[in-house]
Amino acid sequence: MVTEAVTFTPIAHIESCYPDRFGIPRQAGLVPSAYANIIFDATEENKLALRGIGEFSHIWVLFVFHGQTFGAFKPLVRPPRLGGNKYIGVYATRSPNRANPLGMSAVRLLGIAEQKGKLRLQVQGGDFLDGTPVIDIKPYVPYADAIDSAQGAWAIEPETLLPVYWSSAAEAVLAESMEPKPGLLRRLIEETLGQDPRPGYKRGKDGRGGQRWNMQVSDYSVFWTVENGVAQVTHLERIEL
Repeated sequence: MVTEAVTFTPIAHIESCYPDRFGIPRQAGLVPSAYANIIFDATEENKLALRGIGEFSHIWVLFVFHGQTFGAFKPLVRPPRLGGNKYIGVYATRSPNRANPLGMSAVRLLGIAEQKGKLRLQVQGGDFLDGTPVIDIKPYVPYADAIDSAQGAWAIEPETLLPVYWSSAAEAVLAESMEPKPGLLRRLIEETLGQDPRPGYKRGKDGRGGQRWNMQVSDYSVFWTVENGVAQVTHLERIEL
């Protein structure tokens, strides 16, 4: 059998609350407050193609893993879920280091809006890096896509979430945030840190005496430590664009 090369052209791109790779949820749905917009050009063709999609509560998003640092394809990877020290076949994982860097995530569809020549599909619960190219979207169909008898091998249950606490300094910045809904920003940060976004070999450990970590969420730089199984937001700084 001869395998021919296949070329795909992105149909849209994603504006996400995660501008950097570090800290992005490892699966869709783990951070329900994670927000994003799928941006289409407001052409007549796209308007026709999206007709009826708003009647579905959830959609599948097929996308390209971009902004990655890995090079050549590796058939064995070390999933963070297994502590980052056990090798397993890449096709038995959700690792982005694949022969073809394609991802697929189910997300909640909140609505569709047209603004300044763009169509914006507002979604929640994604695991997207800002700028992600979208290859296709499909409706999530519960009777076909939800399989009650499915087996998850080593990925059986969600991991235990880290409790998240805030320093008084971080609380003060949060209270003065320019976000229209500071409560949403708090939930987004707490849900993200609760997943323990540290490297796999650090997860479940307290690191080097409270080692400080940093990631960007929306327009804020978040600094935190993990000690005694608790994430502590030590600093919160607004990023001036």
